[in-house]
Amino acid sequence: MIRIENLRKSFGTFEAVRGVTLDVPKGSFLVLVGPSGCGKSTMLRMLAGLDTPSAGTISYGGRVVSDGALNWTIEPAKRDNGLVFQSYALWPHMTVAGNIDWPLKVAGMAKPERHKRITEVLQLLGIAELGARYPNEISGGQQQRVAIARMIAPKPGILLFDEPLSNLDAKLRVEMRTELLRIHRATGATSVYVTHDQVEAMTMASHVAVMNGGVIEQFGTPEELVARPASTFVATFVGTPPANLVPIMPGADGPALAGRIADAALKGSRAAHAMFRAEEITVSARPTPRSLALDFAEASPIAGRLMVTGTSGDLRLTAVVDEAPRFAIGDTVHFALPAQPSALFAASGARLS
Repeated sequence: MIRIENLRKSFGTFEAVRGVTLDVPKGSFLVLVGPSGCGKSTMLRMLAGLDTPSAGTISYGGRVVSDGALNWTIEPAKRDNGLVFQSYALWPHMTVAGNIDWPLKVAGMAKPERHKRITEVLQLLGIAELGARYPNEISGGQQQRVAIARMIAPKPGILLFDEPLSNLDAKLRVEMRTELLRIHRATGATSVYVTHDQVEAMTMASHVAVMNGGVIEQFGTPEELVARPASTFVATFVGTPPANLVPIMPGADGPALAGRIADAALKGSRAAHAMFRAEEITVSARPTPRSLALDFAEASPIAGRLMVTGTSGDLRLTAVVDEAPRFAIGDTVHFALPAQPSALFAASGARLS
């Protein structure tokens, strides 16, 4: 449904998006996830037609809608997409029904059909009783529903979301994740959703594109990203908690894991990082074979288990265990690692095995 080829966007000498190529299947729910400044919102603005690419093309259903080489893009109102902004961007002088009516009027829909469509989307979003109110008379969660209703009213084939849940409290965010997926299925549209929250990404997406520094580090299903991260960035960004990375330093007696554990897989040739999943690590108050001594940082319950974190310089390890001794801040915790890591990564961040 969406094809992106060698897409680039520069602002002066700064290149925010650097040569992204991506195919988004029809009907999928793609999440662009990454830290602030990684280029995900710039990508969404180009998809929406708000920004023209510096290079590369964007196609919707085989139809080119943006071409950077020609400095050309189809304006937002003439593209088959709708956009929900982070701020919702409702018109304060219009009622809820008026906000939804406006894009239908712009599209040239007759008044009886507009009234029917407004009623449909208000009912779909569960806000049928709010049609006569103004945005300042409803809650933030209700305003978000109005923004979504306005987006889907013209029945676009592509739905674009720019961090729409960031202004909501934690409980409402969880509820609205379910609601957005229900709306996605009800419309049959292809959705692209931008967030910096990897929990949102992993719970909502059919496909995830992890962005970093203007490029896509990895594209795949949530399960693929967790099971086989392609880089150290992906390994430490996705998952709850994310995977642990421990440096391997070549030594006189062969490679040593953080100065303590030999790993024959590297054959003494280079520095690297070994990945260990939190659920594979155990903790204790005393040293054990293959354990690393770290300073206790925190412990918190997670899904009936305990998540224990320790630090030592730049090294930070997290273990998820059934139970652990009671530690105080500054206590030494011994993190016992399995005999073999789940993956090995080069110093550059690329996956080795």
